[in-house]
Formats: sequence, structure tokens, C-alpha cells
Amino acid sequence: MTVTAAAFQPSEAVRRIERTSLRTAQPASRASLISLAMGEPDFATPPQVRIAAAQALEDGHTHYTDPQGDPELRAALARRVGDITPDQVLVTHGGSAALAAAILAVVNPGDRVVLPDPTYSLYSDLVQLAGGECVFVPLRADLHWDLDALAQALRGAALFVFCNPSNPTGAVHTADELTALAAMVAGTDTLVLADEAYSELVHTADPFVSALQVPGLAGRTLYCQTFSKSYAMTGWRLGYLTGPRDVIAAAARVHATVNGSINSAVQRAALTALGTADADIRRMRQAYGARRALMLGELSEIKGLRTATPEGAFYAFPAYDVDLPAAELVAHLREFGVAVRPGSEFGAAGEGYLRLSYAAAPKDIVEGVRRLGRGLAALR
Repeated sequence: MTVTAAAFQPSEAVRRIERTSLRTAQPASRASLISLAMGEPDFATPPQVRIAAAQALEDGHTHYTDPQGDPELRAALARRVGDITPDQVLVTHGGSAALAAAILAVVNPGDRVVLPDPTYSLYSDLVQLAGGECVFVPLRADLHWDLDALAQALRGAALFVFCNPSNPTGAVHTADELTALAAMVAGTDTLVLADEAYSELVHTADPFVSALQVPGLAGRTLYCQTFSKSYAMTGWRLGYLTGPRDVIAAAARVHATVNGSINSAVQRAALTALGTADADIRRMRQAYGARRALMLGELSEIKGLRTATPEGAFYAFPAYDVDLPAAELVAHLREFGVAVRPGSEFGAAGEGYLRLSYAAAPKDIVEGVRRLGRGLAALR
């Protein structure tokens, strides 16, 4: 019997995502629209990395590689992370594939997975794909974790997923917060998935503390990283995951099944990035710091906005006071020529907020925020 297109129904996994997903596509900048919505560096990938990729192709790196990742790259990443061996590293198709491999390897149907609210919305979609139950914990007013609420939510949880520095809030979770988290999960089977994609883009006086540096989290932390943000390599699609051997082996099985092995030449270029791009990272971080100050200065001129100073990443997350849902406000602002993201895209507790990216060019930051101001003024 032939099944017609009209009779097709997506799988229950797809329907779970469709019922719950908050993710929305946002436009890039064009002549009449300035986008402060994109979470993508506007810098070019460092030239030596681009040259290395071209040379890798000339050198014959055009074939399948080890499904877990180029052995030399995994060894370099193990040294970078520290206290792990190359078999505890899985190289993935971007940080998104690392997150997917981790969550699908860990979460069984019905498992409780704790997520801060608001947070990066891909996490909940992946939990839904796995058949897990999302437990959302609203942040405090300062956009840091509510430790009492988090402790209660973590009881019996299979996994806690967080990003640090945070997308969308720009908060950097401190050593004290991470130590408190370690105490909450001590003596349990709860795993921690730490997405530290923006760890090189921190603007606080105190050094960034990774979950990997917290002794109480040792042995239970899955560490997700990407080359996209720090190295301005978004289009290269290269990330990695580290953690306990048995969990990485399971994640590697998921990744090999869904994605297969990684682009050979890109992995060789990543070796060059690891070994040569520290100065490029510093240059970009300084530029982001200047853009952060520029955006905060412009936002401070707008009546009815309350903006916490971003501590890391390249996002501002202002609260607004007009009586309009965030998604409707974003649609209204596009009429004034600026695209931003609704805070509600990142969770129910993000309602009443907007997410703005200062990874844009300085002139676009200034003009985009001023258009935002004109759009808000029109509603008063």
C-alpha cells in the first residue's frame, strides 16, 4: 500500500519537540534591518587557521577519520582540558552535536533533567527528543542561580544542564555557585553537563572558574566546548565533549550513529587554532569588552529598560516595562528596523526580557539600540 504525504505523521519524538520548543529563527542584518539577534561573532576566522585548512586539503586530509575524532586533535584537547586521556574526548559536529550526543546518551524516557530558566533553548528540545522531563528553575533577579530552589529540583534528577557564561543572560556563575552545586549532587547519581562555549569571553575581574576546576564535580561532569565562539569558527561546525569514559563511549555511539566522522581538514585546522590563536582570542575579547560598554551606554539612555551588566559571553538581557509579551514586542521592533530575540524564547522566566547581541559591528550596535529605543517610545 502506498502511503500518501497527507497520511504522514511525524514521530512522537518530533511532536514532543514541536509541542514544547521555544526556538525561533531570526533574520540576519540587511539594508533595512539591523540584527542584534545573532549569536555569532562578526570577526573572520584567524588567517592562519584558514590557511591551515587549505593546506590540509592539499596534504590529502580528504578522507574519513576516526569516528571519535582525529587522534592528534583529541590528544591536544586532552592536554588542554587536563587530567584526562584522549579516549575521554569526543570531537563533534559543533557544540550542538556534543550537547545532543551527551543528552541522548544519558537521558532515558521519564528521566528528570533540571534546567535554569531562562537558558539556551536547545537543551530542552534535546531532552524532549530523548523523552525526558524538563524541570525548570527560575533564576534570581540578578540572573544567577536560586540555590535553594535548585537544590530542591535536583533531588532525583538524572542530569543538570547549564551554560557558563550564560546564553542568554551574560551571567558568569562563580566558584561559590559551582561549589554549592557540587554539594547538592554529592552522593547522588546526578550528572552535570557544563556548556562552556563562551568561557574565553569573560569580562569579570575574577578569573573564570570552569566546572572542571571544582573538585566536588569531578567524575560527574560532561564538559561541552566549541571552536565557534572563541575562535570565530561558527561555520566550521567543530566542537567536543569530555567526561567519564563510559559516558563518552555512549555519547560516541550516538554521535557515530547520527553524525558520523568529522571533516578531516577542519580538524587539522583546529590543531592550528589551539596552538596559535591565543592572541586572536585576546584581541576579540577586548573588542567585545568595548562593544559591551558601547551597548550598555546606549541602553542606559532608554526609558523603561533595566539591564544587568553582562559578565561574559556577548549578550545583554534587559528587562522592559511595556505591557506586551516579548515575542510581540520583537515583532513590533522589526517595524522599526531592528531584530532582537524575545527573552521568552529561553524559558517562561525570560518573559519581559529581550536578548541583544553585541557581537555586531559598533555602528550597528549604536543604530540598532537607538531603533529599539524609538520602538519602545512608540508604545508609551
